Amino acid sequence: MNTERDRCIAFAGLFQSTALVSNVAHTGMVDTNAFEASIYSLFQLDADSVTDVYGGLAGVAQGLKIIRDEIGGKSKHNVETSRYAISLLHLERQLKKYPQMLDNIGTGIQQANARLEHFSMLHTNILAQLAEIYANNISTLKPRIMVQGEPVHLQNPDNVHRIRALLLAGIRSAILWRQCGGNRFQILLGRKKLADQAGRLLDEIQA
Repeated sequence: MNTERDRCIAFAGLFQSTALVSNVAHTGMVDTNAFEASIYSLFQLDADSVTDVYGGLAGVAQGLKIIRDEIGGKSKHNVETSRYAISLLHLERQLKKYPQMLDNIGTGIQQANARLEHFSMLHTNILAQLAEIYANNISTLKPRIMVQGEPVHLQNPDNVHRIRALLLAGIRSAILWRQCGGNRFQILLGRKKLADQAGRLLDEIQA
């Protein structure tokens, strides 16, 4: 679980989460399959592989496309999505300094997992609980992520829950990426390599 392939999948999970945050904030809508895969990743703490964390390679297809096209320079770069991703990577480093906070997050996710017997994973009660975990823990770290979007969508409580739950999923992917040997030099110096790997993974999904 420390290969270029694994790092690319985890990185795709991070960018997929932040892209979905931007979608919710600006349109109030989100791709259900991608959203479900990102939230699913929060509950996979003992997965056999990085791919399994997202329920299969197709679970991060949207994130892989972002890496292939935007980070690879083939299409216009979404500055907002990247800014959120960079902020989450910074917050993940901060989080390592607070083991009690990590324990609190783990306990909260376990409690939410227990409620999956009664609610679907994307049920508003589950998303609200995940959002609360983010608000009570990650939001206390600096710098706080300021999500931009349309006021009509940002003022909707359900959208706030979705955004915070997705940011928590982004932290999950950031942790996984780091566990797979990810570091900032790979982002700064290895963009083409990363984009090429994402392209190969997308070819696997379409095969």
